[in-house]
Amino acid sequence: FTCSISILFFLNKPTVLSICFKVIHDIYCFSRLSNSKMLSHCLCQVYKCLFLRNLKLNLINVATLARRIHSSAKKPSDCELKEQTVQKCETEELPQSTENKNFARLHIPVMLEEVVNCLSPQPGQRFLEMTFGAGGHTTALLEKANDITIYALDRDPTAYKIAQQLSESYPKQIQALLGQFSQSEALLISSGVEPGTLDGVLLDAGCSSMQFDTPERGFSLQKDGPLDMRMDSDRYPEMPTAADVVNALDQQALASILRTYGEERHAKKIASAIVQARSIYPITRTQQLASIVAGAFPASALHARKDLLQRPTHVATKTFQGLRIFVNDELHELLIGLKTAEKFLKPGGRLVALSFHSLEDRIIKRFLHGIDMTEKYNLGSRQKIRQALKNCSKEEDTQEFPHGKSNSKWIFIQKKVLTPQAKDIQTNPRGRSAKLRAAIKL
Repeated sequence: FTCSISILFFLNKPTVLSICFKVIHDIYCFSRLSNSKMLSHCLCQVYKCLFLRNLKLNLINVATLARRIHSSAKKPSDCELKEQTVQKCETEELPQSTENKNFARLHIPVMLEEVVNCLSPQPGQRFLEMTFGAGGHTTALLEKANDITIYALDRDPTAYKIAQQLSESYPKQIQALLGQFSQSEALLISSGVEPGTLDGVLLDAGCSSMQFDTPERGFSLQKDGPLDMRMDSDRYPEMPTAADVVNALDQQALASILRTYGEERHAKKIASAIVQARSIYPITRTQQLASIVAGAFPASALHARKDLLQRPTHVATKTFQGLRIFVNDELHELLIGLKTAEKFLKPGGRLVALSFHSLEDRIIKRFLHGIDMTEKYNLGSRQKIRQALKNCSKEEDTQEFPHGKSNSKWIFIQKKVLTPQAKDIQTNPRGRSAKLRAAIKL
């Protein structure tokens, strides 16, 4: 079997390699169950070779690895998902309300006024917010219009508990949902929501201040804590943490992750430093990793990078971003969330999407313009949009709308992407990179 795979390894056939990936993955899972260590080790080596070969053939396709790692850990079915949520509510003690109120004060909702204006809530309407965070956007929508219902989705158990407590202040208006974007369809259906019945969806793709400000979660490089970064916390113990990633993957795989998800120009240099450091001792803490990354640069370059406010930023910022996106499979989850929003919105329903870096914004922009996600993005976005509109015009006449151009599925509420105002950035510097895109479903 190994000899056969070795022959296929030299074939420049991405489709064949993809099939090999799936076969080896399935056999590897079986070998682990049957405790065959020798077979598992052999398959791991072949799997590693195929992975590196696939990276070369498909340029950068680390998202496939992320989904494979996440799918290898057992996730509950729809029924089990609902039962787990109920059991967690019964067995886990809710945090003190004062603690959650502090979290709500610390987490400032991004572009609050713009979000409310774009969603334009009316009495009796139903909305889906994902992610809920600390409930700033939800509270603003409830104060704007009476008798509206909001389904508050978040994969973070802490945010879920805050949503439960906020629902006590707004009985029958807030329904808390615990789960990922990829689980939102099952959660909505189990809550009695049918496709094509929602009036608005707010999709917030960013992290919350609660996650960054809690050292135990392992998101921040400014505060020392375990190198975790899982947004689901301990809901799925088998899911790999950031520590598992930096200690297990080889140098080339780490460099691909940092380059793809962190948009890090010095990915090879950082990956080399990580591999060298972990050969001496395991990397388990956030500031430990930050120090390793900083050690890969000369002292003069440590504070050379600046953010949008021209403030010095740590050289490990993009490394942490790349690992976080990979661990949580954020880009794949975002795309599924957009598809779920389109499915559950009624004609005339509004979609508001908030992104916080170029990878997220690129996915949202392509989705709304009807551009294939698999196409390369080295061409200008205007050329892609023109091509999409040209393809639509072949099937039916292209219509123009007062608020901008649209393909066959969306009318854009704003002609251009919205960014935070100067006063908002001063109040909430963490939201400085936010971009808002809004559209109406046809």
